[in-house]
Amino acid sequence: MEIFWLWYLLLGAGAGFLAGLLGIGGGLVQVPVLVFLFSAQRISPEHVLHLALGTAMASVLFTSASSVRAHHFHRAVDWSIVKRMAAGVAFGVALAAFIAGRAPTRALAIFFTAFVYCAATQLILNLRPNAQRALPGTFGMFVAGAVVGGISSLVAAGGGLLSVPYLTWCNVSVHRAIGTAAAVGFPVAIAGSIGYIVNGWGATHLPPGSLGYIYSPALFWIVVASMLAAPLGARLAHRTPTGTLRKIFALLLYVLATRMLWELL
Repeated sequence: MEIFWLWYLLLGAGAGFLAGLLGIGGGLVQVPVLVFLFSAQRISPEHVLHLALGTAMASVLFTSASSVRAHHFHRAVDWSIVKRMAAGVAFGVALAAFIAGRAPTRALAIFFTAFVYCAATQLILNLRPNAQRALPGTFGMFVAGAVVGGISSLVAAGGGLLSVPYLTWCNVSVHRAIGTAAAVGFPVAIAGSIGYIVNGWGATHLPPGSLGYIYSPALFWIVVASMLAAPLGARLAHRTPTGTLRKIFALLLYVLATRMLWELL
């Protein structure tokens, strides 16, 4: 593995720091960088993107657990909303795992890039929906959970980029929406990780140390570094205006996603 462990360590530190500083999951950054690193390791091209998505999804599991604990401590999680969305989340993640395991690299890369472009544009323009309606009934919450779970699993994100705007739109306060989104993101990460393991189980030409589509050597160093760096970013967030930083981060997302798409296609 030469010195790739060092690059994984640096990636985890950067992703964790940005997550703590800007409140944005590191999956959107990790996936393009992991594609570059896995390609440099000469991992089979047919599995590079699947491994990047699975490994990033698994790392979200650890950062999400820490985030949920913190938000629950501050009583910012509406567990009734989490319970109402849970069944839809499970369905959406299961469907996404089925699709991701069988989708060609080209289709996955285009979908991921399009999502990153939308997320980056939202950051630059600081788009936030106005509270216009109440939370829907059981079926509406199931559909919302399925959409959040499905798309989040396909792009290896924790779900906050989708669930926070949705909950805010449904008259949930921003503070409570963020805490609740973190709690929704935890089962997304669990189910998504399981899905990438199951769908990659038995796949040929995977590198040693792979658990399905999760590459454990990369996961270990990313998690260690991100868990250490996230609190540093969170502390700095309270002392530094983040408006400019968000725009810089959005531009970084544009560049990384475009570079990844170019390399894969």
